[in-house]
Parts: sequence; C-alpha cells; structure tokens
Amino acid sequence: MDEVFDFGWRLKELRERRKLSQANVAKRLGITRAAVSGYECNTSCPSVEQLVKLALLYNASLDYITGIDKRPHFYLEGLTPQQEETILNMVELLKQEFQRENWSKL
Repeated sequence: MDEVFDFGWRLKELRERRKLSQANVAKRLGITRAAVSGYECNTSCPSVEQLVKLALLYNASLDYITGIDKRPHFYLEGLTPQQEETILNMVELLKQEFQRENWSKL
C-alpha cells in the first residue's frame, strides 16, 4: 500500500529544520501566523505563489514540498563552480562508501 502523504507535516518539518517559528514564516511570506498554522494543520492550502515562496524560504523543491518526490534536495546557489564541484564529488564519494558498506553486509 502506498504511504499517505501529509502536506502539513512536511511544511512543519521544513520550518522546524530551519529553526523558524510560524510567526517568522508568516512575516517573511507577508501572511498571517494563522495562515501558516492552517497550512501545517491541513485546514487550508497555500496558493501557488505562496508555495513558491515557501520553497525558496525552505530551500526545498516544490516536488518535495507537495509530496511528488519523497527525497529532500539541496541547492548549491551562491557557490563558485569549484565549490559546487567539490560538494558534488564529496556526495559521490559518500554514495560509493555507503554502497561498499551495504555490499559488505550481504
């Protein structure tokens, strides 16, 4: 059976990960704290414009926020090409190391 997606839980998780209060988010988005609470409690849905603002604020993809993609993403904006390459190389090395660890457990 497919996992049930909880949009509000995902928004709350992203907000808490950034150590923001609902009031902080409301101020940054130009909405009320009650609106943010409504999004997180699944009693109201943000507009497309608000979804985009949330994605930018939380540095998350719209696919992740809306549950289309379950994998969190990270973005490399503001880095030099060399810094981006270094990070991507580190991610690749970690993936290879995890594969070796999993392979050795078989």
